[in-house]
Amino acid sequence: MEKRLKSWQGWLLFIGTMAVVFVLGMLASSVTERRVEIASVLNNKKTEIKDVEGRNEMFEPNYPREYQTWTETADTSFESLYNGSQAVDVLEQRPDMVILWAGYAFSKDYSTPRGHMHAIEDMRHTLRVGSPMTEEDGGPQPATCWTCKSPDVPRMMQSIGAENFYKSKWSAMGKEIVNPIGCADCHEPVNMNLRISRPALIEAFQRQGKDITKATPQEMRSLVCAQCHVEYYFKGDGKYLTFPWDKGFTVEDMEAYYDEAGFFDYKNKLSRTPILKAQHPDYEISMMGIHAQRGVSCADCHMPYKSEGGVKYSDHHIMSPLAMIDRTCQVCHRESEETLRNNVYERQNKAREMRDRLETELAKAHIEAKFAWDKGATEEQMAPVLQLIRQAQWRWDFGVASHGGAFHAPQEIQRILGNGTDRALQARLAISKVLAKLGYTDDVPMPDISTKDKAQKYIGLDIPAERAQKEKFLNTVVPKWLEEAKANNRLAKNS
Repeated sequence: MEKRLKSWQGWLLFIGTMAVVFVLGMLASSVTERRVEIASVLNNKKTEIKDVEGRNEMFEPNYPREYQTWTETADTSFESLYNGSQAVDVLEQRPDMVILWAGYAFSKDYSTPRGHMHAIEDMRHTLRVGSPMTEEDGGPQPATCWTCKSPDVPRMMQSIGAENFYKSKWSAMGKEIVNPIGCADCHEPVNMNLRISRPALIEAFQRQGKDITKATPQEMRSLVCAQCHVEYYFKGDGKYLTFPWDKGFTVEDMEAYYDEAGFFDYKNKLSRTPILKAQHPDYEISMMGIHAQRGVSCADCHMPYKSEGGVKYSDHHIMSPLAMIDRTCQVCHRESEETLRNNVYERQNKAREMRDRLETELAKAHIEAKFAWDKGATEEQMAPVLQLIRQAQWRWDFGVASHGGAFHAPQEIQRILGNGTDRALQARLAISKVLAKLGYTDDVPMPDISTKDKAQKYIGLDIPAERAQKEKFLNTVVPKWLEEAKANNRLAKNS
Protein backbone atom coordinates (compact mmCIF):
# COMPACT_ATOMS: atom_id res chain seq x y z
CA MET A 1 0.00 0.00 0.00
CA GLU A 2 1.52 3.35 -1.12
CA LYS A 3 2.31 5.69 1.75
CA ARG A 4 1.59 9.38 1.04
CA LEU A 5 3.30 12.32 2.70
CA LYS A 6 1.21 14.39 5.01
CA SER A 7 0.56 17.96 3.93
CA TRP A 8 2.92 19.51 6.48
CA GLN A 9 5.66 17.06 5.54
CA GLY A 10 5.34 18.04 1.91
CA TRP A 11 5.61 21.73 2.73
CA LEU A 12 8.65 21.05 4.97
CA LEU A 13 10.36 19.11 2.19
CA PHE A 14 9.57 21.88 -0.31
CA ILE A 15 10.92 24.64 1.96
CA GLY A 16 14.04 22.62 2.76
CA THR A 17 14.70 21.96 -0.92
CA MET A 18 14.25 25.63 -1.78
CA ALA A 19 16.66 26.62 1.01
CA VAL A 20 19.32 24.24 -0.32
CA VAL A 21 18.83 25.53 -3.86
CA PHE A 22 19.09 29.12 -2.61
CA VAL A 23 22.33 28.47 -0.72
CA LEU A 24 23.86 26.64 -3.68
CA GLY A 25 22.78 29.46 -5.95
CA MET A 26 24.37 32.06 -3.70
CA LEU A 27 27.57 30.01 -3.57
CA ALA A 28 27.65 29.65 -7.34
CA SER A 29 26.97 33.36 -7.73
CA SER A 30 29.78 34.23 -5.32
CA VAL A 31 32.25 31.99 -7.14
CA THR A 32 31.15 33.37 -10.50
CA GLU A 33 31.41 36.96 -9.31
CA ARG A 34 34.86 36.27 -7.88
CA ARG A 35 35.99 34.72 -11.18
CA VAL A 36 34.56 37.64 -13.12
CA GLU A 37 36.29 40.08 -10.74
CA ILE A 38 39.65 38.33 -11.16
CA ALA A 39 39.22 38.07 -14.91
CA SER A 40 38.27 41.73 -15.10
CA VAL A 41 41.38 42.77 -13.19
CA LEU A 42 43.69 40.57 -15.23
CA ASN A 43 42.13 41.59 -18.56
CA ASN A 44 42.27 45.29 -17.78
CA LYS A 45 45.73 45.59 -16.32
CA LYS A 46 47.23 49.02 -16.81
CA THR A 47 50.80 47.94 -16.18
CA GLU A 48 52.74 44.86 -17.21
CA ILE A 49 54.76 43.68 -14.23
CA LYS A 50 57.89 41.57 -14.47
CA ASP A 51 58.52 38.62 -12.21
CA VAL A 52 61.47 40.32 -10.48
CA GLU A 53 59.72 43.62 -9.75
CA GLY A 54 60.49 44.84 -6.23
CA ARG A 55 58.84 48.27 -6.43
CA ASN A 56 55.47 47.97 -4.74
CA GLU A 57 54.22 51.15 -6.42
CA MET A 58 54.23 49.33 -9.77
CA PHE A 59 51.29 47.22 -8.59
CA GLU A 60 49.04 50.17 -7.66
CA PRO A 61 47.47 50.80 -11.10
CA ASN A 62 46.35 47.18 -11.43
CA TYR A 63 45.33 46.55 -7.81
CA PRO A 64 44.43 49.94 -6.29
CA ARG A 65 42.30 48.61 -3.41
CA GLU A 66 44.85 46.08 -2.22
CA TYR A 67 47.66 48.60 -2.66
CA GLN A 68 45.85 51.30 -0.70
CA THR A 69 45.22 49.00 2.25
CA TRP A 70 48.86 47.84 2.10
CA THR A 71 50.04 51.45 2.51
CA GLU A 72 48.00 51.58 5.72
CA THR A 73 50.54 49.26 7.37
CA ALA A 74 52.45 52.50 7.91
CA ASP A 75 49.80 53.44 10.49
CA THR A 76 51.07 52.97 14.04
CA SER A 77 48.00 54.20 15.94
CA PHE A 78 46.53 50.85 17.03
CA GLU A 79 47.06 49.95 20.67
CA SER A 80 46.10 46.80 22.52
CA LEU A 81 46.52 45.64 26.10
CA TYR A 82 49.95 44.35 25.12
CA ASN A 83 51.74 46.09 22.28
CA GLY A 84 50.01 47.26 19.12
CA SER A 85 51.33 48.79 15.89
CA GLN A 86 53.81 51.23 17.39
CA ALA A 87 57.44 50.56 18.24
CA VAL A 88 57.85 50.17 22.01
CA ASP A 89 61.26 49.86 23.66
CA VAL A 90 60.93 46.41 25.23
CA LEU A 91 64.30 46.60 27.00
CA GLU A 92 63.15 49.77 28.74
CA GLN A 93 60.04 47.96 29.93
CA ARG A 94 61.83 44.72 30.82
CA PRO A 95 65.53 45.31 31.66
CA ASP A 96 65.97 41.68 32.76
CA MET A 97 66.05 40.87 29.03
CA VAL A 98 69.34 42.76 28.71
CA ILE A 99 70.85 40.19 31.09
CA LEU A 100 69.40 37.26 29.16
CA TRP A 101 70.89 38.57 25.92
CA ALA A 102 74.24 39.73 27.33
CA GLY A 103 76.85 39.23 24.63
CA TYR A 104 74.27 39.34 21.82
CA ALA A 105 73.11 42.31 19.74
CA PHE A 106 69.53 42.09 21.07
CA SER A 107 70.84 43.41 24.40
CA LYS A 108 71.54 46.72 22.63
CA ASP A 109 68.20 47.34 21.01
CA TYR A 110 64.86 45.54 20.86
CA SER A 111 61.51 47.14 20.06
CA THR A 112 58.08 45.71 19.25
CA PRO A 113 57.55 45.38 15.49
CA ARG A 114 55.70 47.89 13.37
CA GLY A 115 53.83 47.30 10.10
CA HIS A 116 55.36 45.95 6.89
CA MET A 117 55.81 49.45 5.44
CA HIS A 118 58.45 50.13 8.12
CA ALA A 119 60.51 46.96 7.55
CA ILE A 120 63.47 48.54 5.74
CA GLU A 121 63.53 51.70 7.84
CA ASP A 122 63.50 49.76 11.11
CA MET A 123 66.24 47.44 9.86
CA ARG A 124 68.55 50.33 9.04
CA HIS A 125 67.93 52.09 12.36
CA THR A 126 68.36 49.20 14.78
CA LEU A 127 71.66 48.93 16.65
CA ARG A 128 71.60 45.17 16.09
CA VAL A 129 73.00 45.37 12.55
CA GLY A 130 75.78 47.77 13.42
CA SER A 131 76.79 50.91 11.49
CA PRO A 132 79.02 49.91 8.57
CA MET A 133 80.57 52.96 6.91
CA THR A 134 81.85 51.08 3.83
CA GLU A 135 80.92 47.95 1.90
CA GLU A 136 84.29 46.52 2.86
CA ASP A 137 83.44 47.08 6.51
CA GLY A 138 80.23 45.17 5.94
CA GLY A 139 79.01 45.35 9.51
CA PRO A 140 78.67 42.42 11.88
CA GLN A 141 75.67 40.82 10.15
CA PRO A 142 75.36 38.85 6.89
CA ALA A 143 72.98 39.70 4.07
CA THR A 144 70.80 36.84 5.34
CA CYS A 145 69.36 39.39 7.80
CA TRP A 146 67.63 41.11 4.84
CA THR A 147 65.83 37.93 3.75
CA CYS A 148 62.38 38.72 5.12
CA LYS A 149 62.43 42.49 4.75
CA SER A 150 61.83 43.20 1.07
CA PRO A 151 60.61 41.94 -2.33
CA ASP A 152 64.06 42.97 -3.55
CA VAL A 153 65.35 39.81 -1.86
CA PRO A 154 63.79 37.31 -4.33
CA ARG A 155 64.96 39.66 -7.11
CA MET A 156 68.54 39.43 -5.86
CA MET A 157 68.31 35.70 -5.22
CA GLN A 158 67.21 35.23 -8.81
CA SER A 159 70.08 37.43 -9.97
CA ILE A 160 72.99 36.00 -7.98
CA GLY A 161 71.56 32.85 -6.39
CA ALA A 162 70.35 32.29 -2.83
CA GLU A 163 73.67 30.87 -1.63
CA ASN A 164 75.65 33.87 -2.87
CA PHE A 165 73.06 36.23 -1.42
CA TYR A 166 73.42 34.68 2.04
CA LYS A 167 77.23 34.83 1.81
CA SER A 168 77.20 38.57 1.15
CA LYS A 169 77.62 41.23 3.81
CA TRP A 170 74.60 43.12 5.11
CA SER A 171 75.88 46.50 3.91
CA ALA A 172 76.82 45.15 0.50
CA MET A 173 73.10 44.70 -0.17
CA GLY A 174 72.07 48.06 1.29
CA LYS A 175 71.69 49.77 -2.09
CA GLU A 176 69.74 46.79 -3.48
CA ILE A 177 67.31 46.02 -0.66
CA VAL A 178 65.32 49.24 -0.61
CA ASN A 179 61.60 48.44 -0.96
CA PRO A 180 59.67 47.30 2.14
CA ILE A 181 57.74 44.03 2.42
CA GLY A 182 55.08 44.06 -0.26
CA CYS A 183 53.35 42.58 -3.28
CA ALA A 184 55.97 40.38 -4.93
CA ASP A 185 56.86 38.76 -1.61
CA CYS A 186 53.63 36.75 -1.68
CA HIS A 187 52.21 37.02 -5.22
CA GLU A 188 53.08 35.96 -8.75
CA PRO A 189 53.19 39.37 -10.47
CA VAL A 190 51.62 38.10 -13.71
CA ASN A 191 48.44 36.57 -12.24
CA MET A 192 48.72 37.46 -8.51
CA ASN A 193 48.48 33.82 -7.44
CA LEU A 194 50.00 33.20 -4.02
CA ARG A 195 53.58 31.95 -4.24
CA ILE A 196 56.56 31.06 -2.07
CA SER A 197 59.33 33.48 -3.02
CA ARG A 198 61.99 32.29 -0.52
CA PRO A 199 63.72 28.91 -0.81
CA ALA A 200 64.11 28.18 2.93
CA LEU A 201 60.45 27.22 3.41
CA ILE A 202 60.43 24.97 0.35
CA GLU A 203 63.67 23.31 1.47
CA ALA A 204 62.33 22.73 5.00
CA PHE A 205 59.30 20.88 3.66
CA GLN A 206 61.41 18.91 1.20
CA ARG A 207 63.58 17.61 4.05
CA GLN A 208 60.37 16.39 5.69
CA GLY A 209 59.36 14.62 2.47
CA LYS A 210 56.54 17.08 1.72
CA ASP A 211 55.77 18.78 -1.58
CA ILE A 212 54.71 22.34 -0.90
CA THR A 213 53.53 22.77 -4.50
CA LYS A 214 50.55 20.58 -3.61
CA ALA A 215 49.33 22.96 -0.91
CA THR A 216 45.70 24.05 -1.19
CA PRO A 217 44.79 27.73 -1.73
CA GLN A 218 43.66 27.92 1.91
CA GLU A 219 46.97 26.45 3.10
CA MET A 220 48.83 28.97 0.95
CA ARG A 221 47.07 31.76 2.85
CA SER A 222 49.24 30.71 5.80
CA LEU A 223 52.32 29.42 4.01
CA VAL A 224 53.15 32.77 2.42
CA CYS A 225 53.37 34.08 6.00
CA ALA A 226 55.46 31.07 7.03
CA GLN A 227 58.25 32.22 4.72
CA CYS A 228 59.21 34.69 7.45
CA HIS A 229 57.14 34.27 10.61
CA VAL A 230 59.04 31.18 11.76
CA GLU A 231 62.01 30.01 13.78
CA TYR A 232 65.20 29.90 11.70
CA TYR A 233 68.98 30.04 11.96
CA PHE A 234 71.99 30.87 9.79
CA LYS A 235 73.66 27.57 8.99
CA GLY A 236 77.41 27.23 8.59
CA ASP A 237 79.99 29.71 7.38
CA GLY A 238 77.77 30.59 4.43
CA LYS A 239 75.03 31.79 6.82
CA TYR A 240 72.50 29.77 4.83
CA LEU A 241 68.96 30.46 6.05
CA THR A 242 67.54 27.20 7.45
CA PHE A 243 64.37 26.23 9.31
CA PRO A 244 65.08 23.62 12.04
CA TRP A 245 61.97 21.53 11.33
CA ASP A 246 63.60 18.21 10.45
CA LYS A 247 62.45 16.59 13.70
CA GLY A 248 59.17 18.48 14.07
CA PHE A 249 57.55 21.78 15.06
CA THR A 250 57.62 21.62 18.88
CA VAL A 251 60.06 23.44 21.12
CA GLU A 252 61.54 20.05 22.11
CA ASP A 253 61.86 18.91 18.47
CA MET A 254 63.83 22.00 17.49
CA GLU A 255 65.96 21.83 20.61
CA ALA A 256 66.89 18.25 19.74
CA TYR A 257 67.78 19.37 16.20
CA TYR A 258 70.06 22.13 17.50
CA ASP A 259 71.61 19.89 20.17
CA GLU A 260 72.44 17.24 17.59
CA ALA A 261 74.09 19.89 15.39
CA GLY A 262 75.96 21.37 18.37
CA PHE A 263 74.56 24.78 17.43
CA PHE A 264 74.22 27.92 19.52
CA ASP A 265 73.62 31.55 18.52
CA TYR A 266 75.94 33.06 21.13
CA LYS A 267 77.42 32.52 24.57
CA ASN A 268 75.93 34.61 27.33
CA LYS A 269 78.58 37.06 28.50
CA LEU A 270 77.78 36.48 32.18
CA SER A 271 76.95 32.80 32.59
CA ARG A 272 78.92 31.54 29.53
CA THR A 273 75.85 29.53 28.50
CA PRO A 274 75.66 28.56 24.80
CA ILE A 275 72.28 30.14 24.04
CA LEU A 276 69.66 29.40 21.41
CA LYS A 277 68.00 32.65 20.31
CA ALA A 278 64.43 32.03 19.12
CA GLN A 279 63.30 34.26 16.28
CA HIS A 280 59.51 34.38 15.94
CA PRO A 281 57.97 30.89 15.65
CA ASP A 282 54.51 32.23 14.81
CA TYR A 283 53.62 29.65 12.16
CA GLU A 284 54.78 26.68 14.20
CA ILE A 285 52.88 27.75 17.34
CA SER A 286 49.75 28.73 15.43
CA MET A 287 49.67 25.24 13.87
CA MET A 288 49.32 23.84 17.40
CA GLY A 289 46.25 25.95 18.16
CA ILE A 290 42.56 25.23 17.67
CA HIS A 291 42.07 27.79 14.90
CA ALA A 292 44.67 26.26 12.58
CA GLN A 293 43.42 22.78 13.44
CA ARG A 294 39.99 23.84 12.17
CA GLY A 295 41.38 25.18 8.92
CA VAL A 296 41.59 28.89 9.76
CA SER A 297 44.48 30.54 7.92
CA CYS A 298 46.66 33.48 8.96
CA ALA A 299 45.00 35.66 6.31
CA ASP A 300 41.50 34.88 7.60
CA CYS A 301 42.27 36.79 10.81
CA HIS A 302 45.03 39.20 9.82
CA MET A 303 43.81 40.05 6.28
CA PRO A 304 40.01 39.77 6.42
CA TYR A 305 37.92 40.43 3.34
CA LYS A 306 36.43 43.82 2.59
CA SER A 307 33.69 44.79 0.17
CA GLU A 308 33.67 47.98 -1.84
CA GLY A 309 31.26 48.75 -4.67
CA GLY A 310 30.31 45.10 -4.99
CA VAL A 311 33.98 44.05 -5.13
CA LYS A 312 35.32 41.67 -2.50
CA TYR A 313 39.05 41.76 -1.75
CA SER A 314 41.54 40.99 1.01
CA ASP A 315 42.45 43.84 3.35
CA HIS A 316 46.25 44.15 3.10
CA HIS A 317 46.46 46.31 6.22
CA ILE A 318 47.98 43.36 8.04
CA MET A 319 47.59 43.85 11.78
CA SER A 320 46.04 42.48 14.97
CA PRO A 321 42.55 40.99 14.49
CA LEU A 322 41.53 42.93 17.61
CA ALA A 323 41.56 46.10 15.51
CA MET A 324 38.69 44.79 13.38
CA ILE A 325 36.78 42.24 15.43
CA ASP A 326 33.61 42.67 13.36
CA ARG A 327 35.45 41.37 10.27
CA THR A 328 37.64 38.80 12.01
CA CYS A 329 36.40 37.10 15.19
CA GLN A 330 32.70 37.77 14.61
CA VAL A 331 32.73 36.09 11.23
CA CYS A 332 32.64 32.82 13.19
CA HIS A 333 31.86 33.80 16.79
CA ARG A 334 28.60 35.40 17.88
CA GLU A 335 29.76 36.94 21.16
CA SER A 336 30.08 40.70 21.58
CA GLU A 337 33.30 42.53 20.71
CA GLU A 338 33.93 43.19 24.39
CA THR A 339 33.56 39.52 25.30
CA LEU A 340 35.84 38.36 22.49
CA ARG A 341 38.47 40.98 23.29
CA ASN A 342 38.44 40.05 26.98
CA ASN A 343 38.82 36.37 26.07
CA VAL A 344 42.03 37.25 24.25
CA TYR A 345 43.28 39.41 27.12
CA GLU A 346 42.56 36.64 29.62
CA ARG A 347 44.82 34.25 27.73
CA GLN A 348 47.50 36.89 27.35
CA ASN A 349 47.39 37.78 31.05
CA LYS A 350 47.92 34.18 32.11
CA ALA A 351 50.85 33.74 29.75
CA ARG A 352 52.32 37.09 30.85
CA GLU A 353 52.23 35.99 34.50
CA MET A 354 54.26 32.88 33.71
CA ARG A 355 56.63 34.82 31.48
CA ASP A 356 57.36 37.35 34.24
CA ARG A 357 58.35 34.63 36.68
CA LEU A 358 60.55 32.79 34.20
CA GLU A 359 62.27 35.99 33.05
CA THR A 360 63.14 36.98 36.61
CA GLU A 361 64.48 33.54 37.52
CA LEU A 362 66.58 33.38 34.36
CA ALA A 363 68.19 36.76 34.94
CA LYS A 364 69.15 35.68 38.46
CA ALA A 365 70.49 32.37 37.15
CA HIS A 366 72.83 34.13 34.69
CA ILE A 367 74.12 36.50 37.40
CA GLU A 368 74.56 33.69 39.93
CA ALA A 369 76.38 31.57 37.35
CA LYS A 370 78.83 34.43 36.76
CA PHE A 371 79.33 34.64 40.52
CA ALA A 372 80.10 30.92 40.61
CA TRP A 373 82.65 31.25 37.79
CA ASP A 374 84.27 34.17 39.62
CA LYS A 375 84.51 32.01 42.76
CA GLY A 376 86.49 29.41 40.86
CA ALA A 377 83.85 26.93 39.61
CA THR A 378 85.14 24.42 37.08
CA GLU A 379 83.67 23.61 33.67
CA GLU A 380 82.78 20.15 34.93
CA GLN A 381 80.84 21.62 37.85
CA MET A 382 79.06 24.17 35.65
CA ALA A 383 78.15 21.89 32.73
CA PRO A 384 74.79 20.75 34.21
CA VAL A 385 74.00 24.35 35.17
CA LEU A 386 74.63 25.67 31.67
CA GLN A 387 72.51 22.92 30.14
CA LEU A 388 69.56 23.86 32.36
CA ILE A 389 69.95 27.58 31.63
CA ARG A 390 70.13 26.86 27.88
CA GLN A 391 66.92 24.82 28.06
CA ALA A 392 65.13 27.37 30.23
CA GLN A 393 66.04 30.34 28.05
CA TRP A 394 65.15 28.49 24.83
CA ARG A 395 61.66 27.92 26.23
CA TRP A 396 61.37 31.49 27.45
CA ASP A 397 62.43 32.91 24.09
CA PHE A 398 60.28 30.48 22.09
CA GLY A 399 57.21 31.64 23.99
CA VAL A 400 58.09 35.34 24.12
CA ALA A 401 59.35 35.83 20.56
CA SER A 402 56.17 34.50 18.98
CA HIS A 403 53.80 37.29 17.97
CA GLY A 404 50.38 36.38 19.32
CA GLY A 405 51.45 32.99 20.61
CA ALA A 406 49.52 33.43 23.87
CA PHE A 407 46.34 33.42 21.80
CA HIS A 408 47.30 31.20 18.87
CA ALA A 409 48.02 28.24 21.16
CA PRO A 410 47.55 29.32 24.80
CA GLN A 411 47.85 25.83 26.30
CA GLU A 412 51.10 25.17 24.44
CA ILE A 413 52.60 28.54 25.38
CA GLN A 414 51.78 28.03 29.07
CA ARG A 415 53.24 24.50 28.92
CA ILE A 416 56.46 25.83 27.36
CA LEU A 417 56.83 28.69 29.84
CA GLY A 418 56.01 26.40 32.77
CA ASN A 419 58.69 23.91 31.71
CA GLY A 420 61.12 26.79 31.28
CA THR A 421 60.46 28.04 34.80
CA ASP A 422 61.07 24.58 36.18
CA ARG A 423 64.47 24.40 34.48
CA ALA A 424 65.43 27.92 35.60
CA LEU A 425 64.70 27.02 39.21
CA GLN A 426 66.66 23.78 38.84
CA ALA A 427 69.58 25.80 37.44
CA ARG A 428 69.57 28.17 40.42
CA LEU A 429 69.47 25.23 42.83
CA ALA A 430 72.38 23.60 41.00
CA ILE A 431 74.39 26.84 41.23
CA SER A 432 73.80 27.03 44.98
CA LYS A 433 75.19 23.50 45.33
CA VAL A 434 78.28 24.44 43.30
CA LEU A 435 78.82 27.51 45.48
CA ALA A 436 78.41 25.42 48.63
CA LYS A 437 81.17 23.11 47.44
CA LEU A 438 83.31 26.21 46.93
CA GLY A 439 82.62 27.26 50.52
CA TYR A 440 80.05 29.99 49.79
CA THR A 441 76.62 29.63 51.40
CA ASP A 442 75.25 33.19 51.53
CA ASP A 443 72.84 34.74 49.03
CA VAL A 444 74.49 35.90 45.82
CA PRO A 445 74.56 39.74 45.74
CA MET A 446 72.40 41.10 42.93
CA PRO A 447 73.42 44.19 40.89
CA ASP A 448 71.02 47.06 40.28
CA ILE A 449 69.52 46.27 36.88
CA SER A 450 66.24 48.06 37.49
CA THR A 451 66.50 50.08 34.25
CA LYS A 452 67.72 49.37 30.73
CA ASP A 453 70.62 51.81 31.12
CA LYS A 454 71.78 50.22 34.36
CA ALA A 455 71.52 46.70 32.94
CA GLN A 456 73.41 47.66 29.77
CA LYS A 457 76.19 49.30 31.78
CA TYR A 458 76.41 46.21 34.00
CA ILE A 459 77.12 43.99 30.98
CA GLY A 460 79.62 46.51 29.58
CA LEU A 461 77.73 48.21 26.75
CA ASP A 462 78.43 51.80 25.65
CA ILE A 463 75.09 52.60 23.98
CA PRO A 464 75.63 56.40 23.58
CA ALA A 465 78.74 55.73 21.49
CA GLU A 466 76.90 53.17 19.36
CA ARG A 467 73.99 55.54 18.79
CA ALA A 468 76.36 58.29 17.68
CA GLN A 469 77.93 55.92 15.16
CA LYS A 470 74.48 54.87 13.98
CA GLU A 471 73.47 58.49 13.35
CA LYS A 472 76.60 58.99 11.28
CA PHE A 473 75.72 55.90 9.24
CA LEU A 474 72.12 57.04 8.70
CA ASN A 475 73.20 60.53 7.63
CA THR A 476 76.04 59.57 5.29
CA VAL A 477 75.81 55.99 4.01
CA VAL A 478 72.05 55.44 3.71
CA PRO A 479 71.39 58.55 1.53
CA LYS A 480 73.99 57.25 -0.95
CA TRP A 481 72.23 53.89 -1.05
CA LEU A 482 68.88 55.54 -1.79
CA GLU A 483 70.25 57.82 -4.51
CA GLU A 484 71.90 54.90 -6.28
CA ALA A 485 68.71 52.83 -5.99
CA LYS A 486 66.65 55.64 -7.56
CA ALA A 487 69.21 56.25 -10.28
CA ASN A 488 69.10 52.56 -11.25
CA ASN A 489 65.30 52.44 -11.10
CA ARG A 490 65.26 50.04 -8.14
CA LEU A 491 63.29 52.47 -6.00
CA ALA A 492 60.29 54.59 -6.95
CA LYS A 493 61.39 58.13 -7.84
CA ASN A 494 58.94 59.69 -5.35
CA SER A 495 60.02 57.53 -2.41
